[in-house]
Amino acid sequence: MACDEPTGLSGIFTRQNSATAVSLDFEPDTDYKFVETLEDRYKCAYCHLVLHNPHQTGCGHRFCQQCILSLRELNAMPTCPVDKETIKMHEVFKDNCCKREVLNLRVFCKNIPDCNSKIILGRYQEHLQQCLFESVQCTNDGCYDQILRKDLKEHLSRQCKFREEMCQYCNKYVVLINIKNHEKNDCPDYPVPCLQNCSQLILKKEIDKHHAVCPEAEVDCPYKQYGCLVKVKRGKLAEHENGALREHMLQILDKNSRLEEQISDLYKNLECKEIKIQQLAEAIKKCEKEFRQFTQLFGKNSNLMVSTQALASHLDKSARLESQVKQLIQMANQQQSKLDLQPLFDMIENVKQKIALMETYDQRLVVLEGQSSKHDLQINIHKAQLNKNEERFKLLEGTCYNGKLIWKITDYKMKKKEAVEGRVLSIFSQPFYTSRCGYRLCARAYLNGDGSGKGTHVSLYFVVMRGEFDSLLVWPFKQKVTLMLLDQSGKKNHIVEVFRADPNSSSFKRPDGEMNIASGCPRFVPHTVLENTKNTYIRDDTLFLKVVVDLTDLEEL
Repeated sequence: MACDEPTGLSGIFTRQNSATAVSLDFEPDTDYKFVETLEDRYKCAYCHLVLHNPHQTGCGHRFCQQCILSLRELNAMPTCPVDKETIKMHEVFKDNCCKREVLNLRVFCKNIPDCNSKIILGRYQEHLQQCLFESVQCTNDGCYDQILRKDLKEHLSRQCKFREEMCQYCNKYVVLINIKNHEKNDCPDYPVPCLQNCSQLILKKEIDKHHAVCPEAEVDCPYKQYGCLVKVKRGKLAEHENGALREHMLQILDKNSRLEEQISDLYKNLECKEIKIQQLAEAIKKCEKEFRQFTQLFGKNSNLMVSTQALASHLDKSARLESQVKQLIQMANQQQSKLDLQPLFDMIENVKQKIALMETYDQRLVVLEGQSSKHDLQINIHKAQLNKNEERFKLLEGTCYNGKLIWKITDYKMKKKEAVEGRVLSIFSQPFYTSRCGYRLCARAYLNGDGSGKGTHVSLYFVVMRGEFDSLLVWPFKQKVTLMLLDQSGKKNHIVEVFRADPNSSSFKRPDGEMNIASGCPRFVPHTVLENTKNTYIRDDTLFLKVVVDLTDLEEL
């Protein structure tokens, strides 16, 4: 006889806690090789395979849990396939004694003869997660090779095309299949040939420096200012200078000759001006002589006033002529000394004006930079506040108050890889509520599994969080919870697990901290089912989970 009391079947599965120890279990519908012949009492009366979660009927026959559910779905009044008696569902109960015996049956590893281990059935999946002869997928992103676990380390370190290797030039880690492209396009220390076709290889980051000294680069002849317009490679510049020495000297002499002609013309102009000065000096002397004669003739004349006026007129004329002579002499001396310097003085004055203008601009720039820094600080403060508000609005927009949560998980491959590598083991959904003033809840998912589902399943848990109205709510939480993986094909082939909150569990008491211990299904859905391309649970690297809380008998505040 079974040792459990009848509990009936209502579609509600046994809850497991995420914080408890790993429980014994095995995969149904699998061809196990038992060490001893499997007795009939351990076989399902419907599928004739080893019993999985055995249930016993009132007529004494045992069935898998899924098989008894299938019989009930096929017929509202199911009959036992062994004795044809009607199965009364209220008489069906879990046979835990039989379950313990089944879980302790010894089986061979599926990788026999390479692996000769004998394991109890309940530890079979745990063994496969450690079996050195089990095929596993490479953990490198982009590699889909299946390798024996014992060869995985060798594959990751030496054989995988998607492993990261250090670039021999810049010492950065790059995916192996991309390393050639990295060296040619991105590596700053990759040696490249000179664009001027010289024989040297230069680091890509130093190519500009090399071009400034490259012997194959074409440069102007140093005697360009004297008229040599030849362009020659830098390495042959000395050869050109030696070979064209005569031509360069002739060009220099020609330019010097033109300069001498210009100087000679200037001296001729100066001589002409000196002759003019002498002529003016002679005119002055003539005026002085005439003045003395007028003085002698009209010294005692009664018409002294007229003579005085004439004298004043001659004196004025003489003073003007003397002034003009002095000016001409001064201009001649200055022109000779400043013959070639006037353009330079003009240029210096122009530069002084520009420097003064630049100093004014520099002072204005300092002021503007200070104002710009203040504006940048204010803008950053506003941006931070806007980001906070945007996050808060998104959270408020996505919050549900009807006891239902639709959780969209994007970038599944990346997040699963982070879980496999141990960086981010679990992720949380946004909070949702049973009503505006109801229980605050969320979901928690382990994409690489937790507990008995670690490495093989996605584990999904239900979490009770601390809320604003907890002091007004009834505790412990007692509602029925449905966990679902949604089918994205529109055929509604959803994967569903249901459990009722255990009032004796600490997971459903009033939270003391931010949230209680998560509770749910460590083996919610196998990776093989979720990631199978024939199924449509994942599309565009995105999956949808749904959590529904039964609000029956739940009073609103």
